[in-house]
Amino acid sequence: MPTLTSLTIYPLKSCAGLPLTRATVEPLGIQHDRRWMAVRSDGSCMTGRELPALVRLRAVPGPTGLQLSAPGMPELLVPLPPADAPRLDVTVWKDTCSAARVAAEADRWLSEYLGQPAVLVHVDARMNRPVDPTYATPDDRVGFADAYPLLLISQASLDDLNQRLASPVPMARFRPNLVVAGCGAFAEDGWKRLRIGTVELDVVKPCDRCVFTTVDPETARADPQQEPLRTLATYRRMGPKNKVMFGQNVIVRRPGTISVGDVVEVLE
Repeated sequence: MPTLTSLTIYPLKSCAGLPLTRATVEPLGIQHDRRWMAVRSDGSCMTGRELPALVRLRAVPGPTGLQLSAPGMPELLVPLPPADAPRLDVTVWKDTCSAARVAAEADRWLSEYLGQPAVLVHVDARMNRPVDPTYATPDDRVGFADAYPLLLISQASLDDLNQRLASPVPMARFRPNLVVAGCGAFAEDGWKRLRIGTVELDVVKPCDRCVFTTVDPETARADPQQEPLRTLATYRRMGPKNKVMFGQNVIVRRPGTISVGDVVEVLE
């Protein structure tokens, strides 16, 4: 029986993963996951693809805000922005939406750490970013994740990849929210609906992978051989655009709670 073996959030887009044992799942995904983001002054997202240092930034959410820490930086507690906070139009790849600006102190902290001007923004109740209607209903929304509320990968899929690599890579390279064990490699490619704990999910689309998978989350350095992306490209290209796929994008159909150790019921 497939089982949930790992549960991870990334409170600030591209930051270090924060493992959990239990979580609340909301329509936007796991509570606190990718609800904060660093952007440039024009509102464009800043990610680990072009700024690998982000993967060594640790962001821990709390009831009143976000605790930030990073190598060489003092810790900073960032308060949640008020309801009337100034707004900024931000872009996450092809999507543009209005997000809440947080605080000048947070902007200065991020700018110093990243070595270039940065602005911290937050997903508040007023932000509205629809999921691609090709794979979703008109009511589906997402925060600052690339495109979908959740990402799921099976442990067997990573094991299959690592058997092909000269140097195995950890699951952290792929930044999933949910890791499932007890199934075959790439079994998730055939799943359509799941129940985990009290949560029901739709598995809607394979996740196309980019150069971010080559960044070591411990050192923030890119693999000089472009692994594991290079090896994945030899056997995981698919779809009309022949993209490299690894993992599945997931939409929440029934919010609730999930825990590590929960059975993953494949409903369809």
